[in-house]
Amino acid sequence: MATRSICVFCGSRAGGDPAFEQAAHAFGAAFSAENWRLVYGAGDVGLMGTVARAAQAAGAETFGVIPDHLVKWEVGKTDLTRYVVTETMHERKKVMFMNSDAVVVLPGGAGSLDEFFEVLTWRQLGLHGKPVFLLNTQGYWTPLLGLLDHVIDHGFADASLKGFIGSSDDVQTLIRDLRAALS
Repeated sequence: MATRSICVFCGSRAGGDPAFEQAAHAFGAAFSAENWRLVYGAGDVGLMGTVARAAQAAGAETFGVIPDHLVKWEVGKTDLTRYVVTETMHERKKVMFMNSDAVVVLPGGAGSLDEFFEVLTWRQLGLHGKPVFLLNTQGYWTPLLGLLDHVIDHGFADASLKGFIGSSDDVQTLIRDLRAALS
């Protein structure tokens, strides 16, 4: 089976609940066994670093993309299989997305929300058909899912919008759902 590439958007911080780091580690550790390549923001901090180190330790390929202005802030992880430095944040997102077969969003902040909404909007507009999943560790993304319901209920999006994303509460379910979506 050919290697599939999974774009992971997530926090450059670890967050306030140890379950976030545990889930990021478990997800990263699964990449090799699933024959997946990690495509992510090339940082060595927060959940980004946790996912990457776990994927590397398991023997998975890693492809990191980071804009020049974040190399010091996010501690650019240069020991990846492939390491790309871009000029802008937008270019970073584009390179990550174009080099992936699916997108997974772990807990994160404004940057993760920006990345999620950009790929969701592209999907809504028919610009791609790649699976997009939220890892809803400890219910972290439940308010976001409620917001999408609110947007739909108020007539600003069609109900089909929620069909463009999957949400999994734990890593095992996410892996199963990703496998099914990529087969």
